[in-house]
Amino acid sequence: MPAAHASYYAASAHPTPHRVPLAGSVSCDVCVIGGGIAGCSAALHLAERGYSVVLLEQHHIGWGASGRSGGQVIHGVACGQSRLERLIGGQASRAVWDVSTEALALTRQLISRYRIDCDWADGYLLTAIKPRHDRQLHEEIEELRTRLGYHSVRHIDRDEVCATLATTRYLGALYDSNSGHLHPLNYTLGLAAAAESKGVRIHEQTRAVGFTAAHVRTEHGEVNARHLVLCGNVYLGKTAPQICSKIMAVGTHIVATAPLGERRARALIANNAAVSDMNWVLDYFRLSADHRLLFGGRVSYSGLGGFDARRATRARMLRVFPQLEDVGIEYTWGGYVDITLNRAPHFGRLMPNVYFLQGFSGHGIALTGIAGKLVAEAVAGEAERFDVFARIPHRDFPGGTLARRPLLVLAMLYYRLRDLL
Repeated sequence: MPAAHASYYAASAHPTPHRVPLAGSVSCDVCVIGGGIAGCSAALHLAERGYSVVLLEQHHIGWGASGRSGGQVIHGVACGQSRLERLIGGQASRAVWDVSTEALALTRQLISRYRIDCDWADGYLLTAIKPRHDRQLHEEIEELRTRLGYHSVRHIDRDEVCATLATTRYLGALYDSNSGHLHPLNYTLGLAAAAESKGVRIHEQTRAVGFTAAHVRTEHGEVNARHLVLCGNVYLGKTAPQICSKIMAVGTHIVATAPLGERRARALIANNAAVSDMNWVLDYFRLSADHRLLFGGRVSYSGLGGFDARRATRARMLRVFPQLEDVGIEYTWGGYVDITLNRAPHFGRLMPNVYFLQGFSGHGIALTGIAGKLVAEAVAGEAERFDVFARIPHRDFPGGTLARRPLLVLAMLYYRLRDLL
């Protein structure tokens, strides 16, 4: 995958302090591994509770999915409420839903409380390409409003969609005024700065190579801690083989156009909402604060490169907005998101004092933030909400180390064919 430094986000990131690698031995109450949103949020919420915290990041803050994503901050979990209810029952699934909507409020609160400059904008559109999509949207809105009491959503018909988005591709949409979008790298950097303001010690360029219940080994040092929180997702790898079999790395790519100017940009998305469609291999896009179109939509389940990501993603963009044929692409980047087999988030414990957060399945900007809050509650002995998520059952991806990815590719071919029907 292209490195994070090739991204629009890295090019427009706020300056950050130099954070030295860990050398020698340090002690703390809690060691957090992973400097994405989940790790930085966990560190911040633990520090707010008075714990001494050390955070270890293999590269630099926001290097992984948290700093490269589409930046869409949306309600719910990736697997959907119906599947979640089948997995853990109505009461527990409702508790997960409540956490997911609290996550949206928490995102806004953290931005306000710590004055995080990350280009927050309100609004999200989930768009229908086919008549069956539009029927599903009506059902979804009815469930959200009637069963879950979530009244910030409404249906938009084709005429209103065409008045909002400068494309004829969509038949209708769900509009959510409570969701939104932001600059994900600057948000992550802001969380890290907030955590440091509360006393968290952050060491970049420091990979955790092994751990026990009370000890973390790095290449040039060690951390002695009473609790450990693993937030590395697909990048943990052999550091935590106990949980890596439950997630799969999926590659995704985004392009950023040259600046369009405010007038032309707002003509594309009149309400400045984040947008995604309902296909399995979906397109997602939004405007940046400096009036570029950021467009993602090319995924790789094979784990292999070898194709022109810029050309492929631009082609998808022009299928939605053919009027951008004359506009250049200034940035192309990619990275990995972690998915679980059932697309539900995967939280739990490896030991009584070793917690992990993973499996956000491309739905993580808001949920990773509140996951950090939940794990801080659990460390403090208030584990009820964390344990609801820990009850969600998860299976290994089939096929073992060698065959699991080819089997996933075959399964995804079925869903791609469905997108064509």
